[in-house]
Amino acid sequence: MTILISINGPDRPGLVSAIAARLFDLGFNLGDTNFAVLGTGFEFDTVTDLPADMALADIEKALAALDELSGCSVSVAPFAYDATHDESGVATHAVGFRGGDQPGLLARIAEVLIEYDANIVRLNAERLPGAEGHRYLTTCAIAIPADRATACLAALANTAGQMQLTCDWQAL
Repeated sequence: MTILISINGPDRPGLVSAIAARLFDLGFNLGDTNFAVLGTGFEFDTVTDLPADMALADIEKALAALDELSGCSVSVAPFAYDATHDESGVATHAVGFRGGDQPGLLARIAEVLIEYDANIVRLNAERLPGAEGHRYLTTCAIAIPADRATACLAALANTAGQMQLTCDWQAL
């Protein structure tokens, strides 16, 4: 059975190390995994196969017992989807946007991607304080159909320019 392990709580150093070590000790080989600091909190998610001799509640207890996860929420549940990516889940490009914060920034970028049948595989957006107001840094791993990549990347750069953002990308 494929499961989803989700943990969130207050951020502090050592979380990924503690979580990954405990899961390794329990016999897990992690699949897709995300960790993010969100404000002063964090979120850790991983999809992995459940060892045959383990119960979901035992995994929750083993993780919750970690000192580093004191005050955190731990959830272990069946994963209802296929753990293997289809074509739209394999990133072909990494794209970054930087500049001043403004409402609708992420929505406008996402609208461009829809026009080119591109799919966001991973996304990280950060609002960073600065002397002249907030700056925004967005990085995306995107799956773009090969025959539409050049036009899609040009449209992203054009949209970023209209919003006074810099845009850079690289093929993966």
